[in-house]
Amino acid sequence: MAPGIPCELVLVGAGKMGGALLRGWCEKSVVDARQITVLDPQPSAEITELAIEKGFALNPDLAAGDGDAPSALVIAVKPQIIDAVMPDVRALMGPDTVCLSIVAGISLDRLTAQLGRQPATVRAMPNLPASIGQGASALVVGAHVRSPQKALCVKLLEAVGDVFVLERESLMDAVTAVSGSGPAYVFFLIECLAAAGIAVGLPADLAEKLALATVTGSGDLARQSGQSPADLRKNVTSPGGTTAAALEVLMGEGGLSPLLRKAVQAAAARSKELGAAS
Repeated sequence: MAPGIPCELVLVGAGKMGGALLRGWCEKSVVDARQITVLDPQPSAEITELAIEKGFALNPDLAAGDGDAPSALVIAVKPQIIDAVMPDVRALMGPDTVCLSIVAGISLDRLTAQLGRQPATVRAMPNLPASIGQGASALVVGAHVRSPQKALCVKLLEAVGDVFVLERESLMDAVTAVSGSGPAYVFFLIECLAAAGIAVGLPADLAEKLALATVTGSGDLARQSGQSPADLRKNVTSPGGTTAAALEVLMGEGGLSPLLRKAVQAAAARSKELGAAS
């Protein structure tokens, strides 16, 4: 029995990513909001208002009595404080509880060691677009996770976007480098495209709007068309035309492809370093 948690789902940490998950669960009715308990020592005004609106428990008195252990316990805190929260997390775990961690850099082995026994642990990496329900999340399951528990974790993450199941945890550093850090690369592309537009004479405001609309529209087209990015690129590139002239620079020696490969390799290496140091 877990102290004072008679519910299906416990969320530990309701910051940016934890809050995004919580909103997704409530909006898509993944779990009855009245069966959710949120634990966060400093909840935002938005989370407090959402608790009133949806009816989930926010920071209840855990010593108030015994309750059934939750089906799932989601950890969404900063990695710097994971050691401080794990004793409380361990106390809430039951024999049938799955622990889903979205804490960056914290391995399954470390989660298992801190939870004791043979806990069902799942590690996931969502990204920033999860905050608008268009995220990309990768997850890897621990050795003691049963099929229904894995399915539940996938369902919880699908509330904020696409979910990809990894075959091995060693891929998580690469996932971090591509999709975890990836939104920053796209934002920087928008910045650079706007700056390039200004350099050829566009007013700043117009350049920024054109760059943003072009990147977001192209992303939506790539997602919806069913064609590969390479085919889409070829479709918009007329031989000897303006796009071909630009791509000759971008695809040339020292162009975008080797530069982006170098950037992703640097991010993956740093992710591995942080994981080893944690």
